[in-house]
Amino acid sequence: MSETKVDYSLYLVTDRELLGERNLEDSIELAIQGGVTLVQLREKSVSTLEFLELAIRVKKITSRYHIPLIINDRLDIALAVDADGLHVGQGDLPMLKARELFPNKIIGVSASTLAEALLAQQQGADYIGVGAVFSTTTKTDATEVSLDQLKLIKKSVSIPVVAIGGINRTNLQQVMATGIDGVSVVSAILAQENILKAARQLQELIKQKYRRMPRLS
Repeated sequence: MSETKVDYSLYLVTDRELLGERNLEDSIELAIQGGVTLVQLREKSVSTLEFLELAIRVKKITSRYHIPLIINDRLDIALAVDADGLHVGQGDLPMLKARELFPNKIIGVSASTLAEALLAQQQGADYIGVGAVFSTTTKTDATEVSLDQLKLIKKSVSIPVVAIGGINRTNLQQVMATGIDGVSVVSAILAQENILKAARQLQELIKQKYRRMPRLS
């Protein structure tokens, strides 16, 4: 398990389709400047070479700002660019095999049930991505997880929990009220006209919630 202390509060997951004519690397840099604390590079429909070249460029940016770079699903890419971590879904590389091949790095696991979350923790995951808490257009096959289920998962595990799925400025604080460690967003930053401003507004809402909210033990 990674010993790195990670700030999961505002976790950006990439989706180039939301950017239009805008450049992904520039958009990631703006998001980091606005307060993003973690970046997951997710590419489902490009060649291995294109993913690798993109990951190399993105890693230069995240390293400059000392922000962890997580690669979605592709262990080969994560190894090739010496990424800070890997995120795997329930149908991806098994957690135990990921840890064996990618030791001393951050490994996150997607979960939509308490059983999946508990198993991920037992197998050594560093954090759990739980969702989708609201319907989302970026992952149409995601199982929806209620806020009560999210709260139960957070109470039941000792590793960080990040919520994902349809989270934006209007619902972020009710999600944070469940006691989780952070929110993972895609459209709420990358689909916005002003990426820097969008990230800054989300981070300010998170900080407001943390200041007011008694954290779950």
